[in-house]
Amino acid sequence: MSKHGRVLVAMSGGIDSTVTAMLMHEQGYEVVGITMKTWDYASSGGSKKETGCCSLDSINDARQVAVDMDFHHFIVDIREEFGDYVIDNFVDEYIAGRTPNPCVLCNTHIKWSALLKRADSLDCEFIATGHYAIIGQKDGRHFIKKAVDRNKDQSYVLWGLSQECLRRSMFPLGNMTKPEVRKLAADRGYDELSKKSESYEICFVPDNDYRSFLKRRVEGLEERVAGGDFINTKGEFLGKHDGYPFYTIGQRRGLGMAFGEPMFVTEIRPETNTVVLGRQEELIKNGMKVSQINSMKYAKIPEGMEAVTKVRYRDNGTFSTLHNINGDIDVSFLANVQGIAPGQSAVFYEGDDVLGGGIIQR
Repeated sequence: MSKHGRVLVAMSGGIDSTVTAMLMHEQGYEVVGITMKTWDYASSGGSKKETGCCSLDSINDARQVAVDMDFHHFIVDIREEFGDYVIDNFVDEYIAGRTPNPCVLCNTHIKWSALLKRADSLDCEFIATGHYAIIGQKDGRHFIKKAVDRNKDQSYVLWGLSQECLRRSMFPLGNMTKPEVRKLAADRGYDELSKKSESYEICFVPDNDYRSFLKRRVEGLEERVAGGDFINTKGEFLGKHDGYPFYTIGQRRGLGMAFGEPMFVTEIRPETNTVVLGRQEELIKNGMKVSQINSMKYAKIPEGMEAVTKVRYRDNGTFSTLHNINGDIDVSFLANVQGIAPGQSAVFYEGDDVLGGGIIQR
């Protein structure tokens, strides 16, 4: 009989989920491991056919950890749900001229839903994952806090989790640094795993080449969108491009032609297959509108609240004021922000605490 109850641990076969299972086991929980197969990397045209998070090697690595620690391990196939929701949305967003964040969508709508469903069926009270984040509590509400290791902090991609998800989730790596995690794995006999390199690619986009992925996924797309216009912010014609879905806000490289000075994508107009280019200073904005709000720390984000807002994963954040407008948040930045991309996530912080987040509209 375990001291603390039964916990379902999401296991990818990597070092973080392995150490998570190890810590839960050592803390006296009855561990049940689960590996979610979301995508068949080998059939999608990638070169890393044996090292993706859903590869047979990764599944076998997770299973071996379960054998070593003597706990049950299950594999659940959620490729259909993942494809219908995450991948289709990824494609649709680029076709709509926006830049999606599939990891946020997966966490919010697919991964935790699958984990909760299996946790209930396996009589597991808690879920544990290898994310670098901390769960805080205040006035009966749960919220995400930044991890101790700022270089690994994943609070940005967890803003969409519901109160029920947060109440039942544990992130044992949130108070550890990555070197500490690697050392712990090595000390416990997983020396090879402790040296394993990490992937920062989108799991279903081979070699991080989203343009080729879109071309394979949408029949006839390349022919349909090729030959659109590059224009400047004054509306003047600059040249022809390969198709608006193949560009993102802030992009400078890979435009396919020289302009005599550095030019950046400042706007994408899918209705006319037009890509607007401008100088770097023309990417700067002092505000934005954010929709699909999930409020974490408070039942509703207080009107006029001051917060630090991040507009991308590696963003340091900018001081801002938040205004509630008909269920959306209008963000007024106290300093200009460059390269705001519709479709990306905006996450609001009060110190280390995640107030909530949403999807950038404009």
